[in-house]
Amino acid sequence: MRRDGSSHRQRRRCRHHSRADERRRVQCALGWCSARRLRHRCHRTRRSIPSGGCIVNKIPTLVLGGTGYVAGEVLRLVAGHPQLEIVGVMSDSQPGESVAKAFSHLAPALGDLRFLSESDITTLITTLPTSAVFSAAPHGVSAALIDKLLRAAEAAGTHPHVVDISADYRYASAEAYAAVYKHPHGAPSRLKDFTCALPEHLKKLPTLHVAHPGCFATATLLASVPLLSLGLIQPTLFVSGVTGSTGSGRKPVDGTHHPTRHSDLYAYNALAHRHAPEITACAAAASGITANFAFVPHSGPFARGIHVTVQATLATAHSGLDTQTLLAKLRNFYEGSTFVNVVDAPPRLKDVVASNYARLHASTEGRTIAVMCVIDNLTKGAAGGAVQWMNRLLNLPEHTGLTAPAAGWT
Repeated sequence: MRRDGSSHRQRRRCRHHSRADERRRVQCALGWCSARRLRHRCHRTRRSIPSGGCIVNKIPTLVLGGTGYVAGEVLRLVAGHPQLEIVGVMSDSQPGESVAKAFSHLAPALGDLRFLSESDITTLITTLPTSAVFSAAPHGVSAALIDKLLRAAEAAGTHPHVVDISADYRYASAEAYAAVYKHPHGAPSRLKDFTCALPEHLKKLPTLHVAHPGCFATATLLASVPLLSLGLIQPTLFVSGVTGSTGSGRKPVDGTHHPTRHSDLYAYNALAHRHAPEITACAAAASGITANFAFVPHSGPFARGIHVTVQATLATAHSGLDTQTLLAKLRNFYEGSTFVNVVDAPPRLKDVVASNYARLHASTEGRTIAVMCVIDNLTKGAAGGAVQWMNRLLNLPEHTGLTAPAAGWT
């Protein structure tokens, strides 16, 4: 995989240390100062000290668009990551406010961390030699913000690694983006610096930064790309997906707010959902086959998770394919993929919710094939997949900080 160069990699070093070393002041990303003086502006860059005595400097991590559900999930995952450390969370709407107030369940991990303004984030990104940047800013906002920060970093000679979780860098051209989102792209010249793909479907990354596919796209691609890549089906796929209420964002809106959809189930944007074009593009890039996807999404009466069913017709050459052979082919396709499990029975949301795992199952009847996939929309479909990509950008094992199992009861 292409990397940014050895000078950008996180280094480890071992030396003798004392308790005084562990307590001493460290360099704050906003200047040399005591942690006490800046406790309301940034987190200290901590050093983890494993039992072997090797001091590992954690990689400073920034989160943009810090008040939404996806940002909260990024913060939760980074809090448990052994080599990432949150040093700044940006919120234009709540600068100076407590991050733990916005995400009370994360209070033990966030301490007195407070939201920063764009100018503070710019100072951080131009001061830190290397940083990990997750953008959970809204569609239509993220592109210009990332471009501005990257320009500042380029001028300062620093090297941020960016994973965009919004839709802004998922498209190959500004025209394709504008056709779907009905407004101009915020930074067309920056599109060439991003690749949109799932980690499981791209071994070598050709760009410095990554755009993570959407949550519906993630589940659909995990189920459909093997079928297309192996030539098992005719290239017309029918997709039915059900998502939880967190997929609609944190701000209550009529029709998507949880009290409205509780104990209810309904389709929306049938055959016209904005994830359909990115599904088509990502599937073609991963499989080499341009397919037609007829996608009908549904709003489900639960908070987290996505259940997708993909149906297609077997290709003539595989018309006799049985279920067990199909399952074996799926397992072989995802061999070595830590987070994709092919199971022997239809998968359940509770087996993956709050985890970065996906579960697949498949069935055949005559020439009809059905593949089911379940993921957590906030984790594997957004924040967790983004951390997977960040691990690769930083030359870390892809599974680092992500192997915790599902909660089981939610």
